[in-house]
Amino acid sequence: MSTTTPTAEPTRQEAPGRARPRSSPSWLRRAGRWWPGVLLLVLFVAPYSALQVPGVFDGPIGSPGTLQLLALCLVFGALATGYDLLVGRLGLLSFGHALYFAAGTYATNTITLEAGLPFVASALLGLLVGAVLAALLGSVSLRVTGIGFSMVTLAFAQAGSILVERDPGGITGGEEGRAAPAQQLPASLVGIQHTANLYWIALAYLVITLVAVHWAVRSPTGRVWEGIKENERRVEVLGLRPYGFKLLAFVLAGTLAALGGIVYLLLTGGATPQTTTSDFTLSLLVMVVLGGSGSRWGPLIGGVLYTWADHRLGDLAGSGSVAGLPAALRVPLSQPMFLLGAIFVVVVYVLPGGVVRLPGHLREARTSKRSPG
Repeated sequence: MSTTTPTAEPTRQEAPGRARPRSSPSWLRRAGRWWPGVLLLVLFVAPYSALQVPGVFDGPIGSPGTLQLLALCLVFGALATGYDLLVGRLGLLSFGHALYFAAGTYATNTITLEAGLPFVASALLGLLVGAVLAALLGSVSLRVTGIGFSMVTLAFAQAGSILVERDPGGITGGEEGRAAPAQQLPASLVGIQHTANLYWIALAYLVITLVAVHWAVRSPTGRVWEGIKENERRVEVLGLRPYGFKLLAFVLAGTLAALGGIVYLLLTGGATPQTTTSDFTLSLLVMVVLGGSGSRWGPLIGGVLYTWADHRLGDLAGSGSVAGLPAALRVPLSQPMFLLGAIFVVVVYVLPGGVVRLPGHLREARTSKRSPG
């Protein structure tokens, strides 16, 4: 019987100057899974907070003005998340997404005013109008692909915008828009003292959108969407019809946009023609690209940042500090859109992939510093 001397396993030589990768503690990984719930709880109790954030908000977080701004940020963050179903998940560049947002706003407001129905019933009918409109126009738009699809959606959006401005029968209010009837809205949603209730409705819309999009993307249908984006011809070879899957995404995104339009109607107290324009859809596209297209949280982050900057930069542009600058600086800095555009260009250049990729870029920068030159 022969015996062998056990030998030690060969050890790998570490490259000089290279730090050994360290795994995160288990408690840190577990905490990372729960951060969305913690953030949701923080957002829920925000109306009870008297915390001051100088430079970010004008007043305490729980003040009506700050809650109004936060609610708008949540609405547009959710709207950008729904829009990214088309842009980031399917690669469909729609220039007409604003149409379905406006459909929810105008249909709900018009039904409430003209038919005299309670707001809840009008909102349900307005949501149905947005879903049916998305199904009808999507079934036509998706017959073409690429730039043709973008142009068809733009044409539909322009037709809707012109229809609103022409004010047929006096039901849209034309360029002035049309205020929501305060006497037909629930009393708990009218008045500055009830701003917290509107904020919670905006938060609920955000949660509904995130859950719906996450569920759809993780479902078997979502995997087909991913395949269509990568190679639509290959999906056809597998025996699937991409048209039906794309139409489903189009209707889901349009329905979520219509729901956002209803919430926006409550927040602003009326329907305005600005929400029907192609510029509005371009703003959504900027939000998606700014945050990170095709990611879970990127469009939400982009929508929140863009909406906050759109309001806060307007205050900065009209401030006395800008008014006292030389003309060469005062003129461009007094234009909020110039400031937004400059910020967008810088972010796209410095952070390819959007703000959501910032942690990854920081990790890569730390790794490159540790590695030998």
